[in-house]
Amino acid sequence: MANGMSQWQMPKFTKDNYENWCIRMKAIFGANDVWEIVEKGLEVPENEANLNQVQKDQLQAQRKKDQKAIMIIHQCLDDSMLQKVASATTSKKVWDTLKSSFSGDAKVKRVRLHTLRGEFEALRMKESESILDYFSRVLTVVNQMKSNGEEVSDVRVIEKVLRSLDSKFNYKVVAIEEAKDIDEMTIDELMGSLQAHEEKLLKKEPIEQALQSKLSFKDNNGRYMRSQRGLGQGHGRGFLYGQGRGHGQ
Repeated sequence: MANGMSQWQMPKFTKDNYENWCIRMKAIFGANDVWEIVEKGLEVPENEANLNQVQKDQLQAQRKKDQKAIMIIHQCLDDSMLQKVASATTSKKVWDTLKSSFSGDAKVKRVRLHTLRGEFEALRMKESESILDYFSRVLTVVNQMKSNGEEVSDVRVIEKVLRSLDSKFNYKVVAIEEAKDIDEMTIDELMGSLQAHEEKLLKKEPIEQALQSKLSFKDNNGRYMRSQRGLGQGHGRGFLYGQGRGHGQ
């Protein structure tokens, strides 16, 4: 069993990271096929002596899963945290003890949700931020809201993202809103569409910068000139000259 769990890096539990720790642990429990027994608990019949051999084998297998889940949790706890669950004999009891100690009561959750809702509404994409990084910030807040009991639909997240993107995505946002049914769209689909548009913008930037550097230069007298017509037109109204005393426009 040690070899089976060695491939997973156990997330360390602290008093400040309970919500995120739970998200990671549920994934690890699922991968090890023990989440159901952590969530629902180990069911032990009142009279084991009356069980047939098949039932006894099944019960033994469930007990092994339960112990495996306990060992997984213990690997995430430091000595002080371990003392809080030392008397718990099942994985569900360990899990519930940590939950009651660190998830907070209903009043604390309401206050926390109020703060998280404010953070969610205030989210805006930064000018230099990538789509992937912005989605990561948004989904971090969304997951925290869900951990505190908030129902957050994909539509709510999609609408939030579309109205808070950097201005360079304006045309893409209009295209998405006109061409797609937002109610049927998934968060992954939106992210993929915006990433594809972002890649096009990144490829376009160097070309525009190169053209701009060729279109802007100085004449022999040090006066600034910029072509208004494009490359290859070096006379007439195609240029604007620097203005000053003694020079016409």
